[in-house]
Amino acid sequence: MTSRGTAAALRLRGLSKAFGSTLAVDRLDLDVPRGSFFGFVGPNGAGKTTTLSMATGLLRPDAGTAHVMGHDVWSDTVRAKQLVGILPDGLRLFDRLTGFQLICYSGLLRGMDRSLVVGRAHELLEALGLDEEGGTLVVDYSAGMTKKISLACALIHAPRLLVLDEPFEAVDPISTSTIRQILSGYAESGGTVILSSHVMDLVQRVCDRVAIVAGGQIRAVGTLDEVRSGMTLEERFVDLVGGRADVGEGLAWLRSSSD
Repeated sequence: MTSRGTAAALRLRGLSKAFGSTLAVDRLDLDVPRGSFFGFVGPNGAGKTTTLSMATGLLRPDAGTAHVMGHDVWSDTVRAKQLVGILPDGLRLFDRLTGFQLICYSGLLRGMDRSLVVGRAHELLEALGLDEEGGTLVVDYSAGMTKKISLACALIHAPRLLVLDEPFEAVDPISTSTIRQILSGYAESGGTVILSSHVMDLVQRVCDRVAIVAGGQIRAVGTLDEVRSGMTLEERFVDLVGGRADVGEGLAWLRSSSD
């Protein structure tokens, strides 16, 4: 385990959350090293989004602690949140603003100088291929464009930790390549990326470390090669989490044609 305040960008200890009788996260421990491109994968209902929400101050845990660069997310909230950029999955945006206005609003909320915010907003719109849509209301954006503008809002204050929940969902291949380049450059410069995704091939291609979570607990964590153990990530994932039984001869009517 890494020690708080030295190598860990994010440190979770005993993190737990229940919704009624359902235990979504069960005493979860995790260290994410600084400068890593960290994949966080698991089946639907595994507790991924709940864990990341508690780790970034969006949801209060029932028990346990979360530290960002050594700062307690719940007792040193302001400083911890200053260090984090978040792209949550499904969170509503202020979509009656234009894309440019939304990015600027995100920067100004963080106390940034207006001239700096405006300059960075233009740079982000250009880098993400949204420069021509900067004056369009976000409510009129496609799903992929909305993902990209949300990423721009997460990046505007140059955070040291990026927590991205399904950032490539509904994003076209060209934009995916652009985002990957931005995030890879960010990690290479010392930033830390935590990427939650269901796309195992994508995680294999971009992440250097990975954790597999199921039932609210970590089942495997380490470098990509350590976790894969000689398998593909998808094979290892199914091996740890358990897949559906072979359908065998089921749905036979799909394999036959009729006149």
